[in-house]
Amino acid sequence: MKLTQKEREIVEILEMNARIAAEDVAKMVGLSLEETQQAIQKLEDNKVIIRYISLVDWTKVEEHPGVRAMIDVKVAPKRGVGFDEIAERIYRFDEVNSVYLMSGTYDLSVIVEGKSMNEVANFVSKKLSTLDSVLSTTTHFILKKYKHDGIIFEPENKDKRIVVSP
Repeated sequence: MKLTQKEREIVEILEMNARIAAEDVAKMVGLSLEETQQAIQKLEDNKVIIRYISLVDWTKVEEHPGVRAMIDVKVAPKRGVGFDEIAERIYRFDEVNSVYLMSGTYDLSVIVEGKSMNEVANFVSKKLSTLDSVLSTTTHFILKKYKHDGIIFEPENKDKRIVVSP
């Protein structure tokens, strides 16, 4: 779908802040409220805007939901369907959060979530690595998130000046 300049601006605004009021978006892009609402509805109907989400810093919550891992997967693509068939089989697992086709040494990058490192390890050994097309995997557990989707996860600006006493 080819977007107009105004539609592109609306998408960029909503991508940065999904909770912004339509009235504010309209002012920012120079359209009426009705035109803006129609544009947003069109973008949603055409699946340009798929879903509105929140970015949560789970380290600030006592009941942390578990662990997340990035798994590099090398696969043997099938004739006629390439990587699509194996990618679909992988993304249908409940543990899988995201699947990306990658350039480089590995073919797919899979992001999974589990309650523990052991649960993720069991997923890799019992589900992922047993798929016919999967040749090898490398698992990387995410230990700390510094930045995600352009948002920096860091404590409030700490005063980095050195204390000098007379």
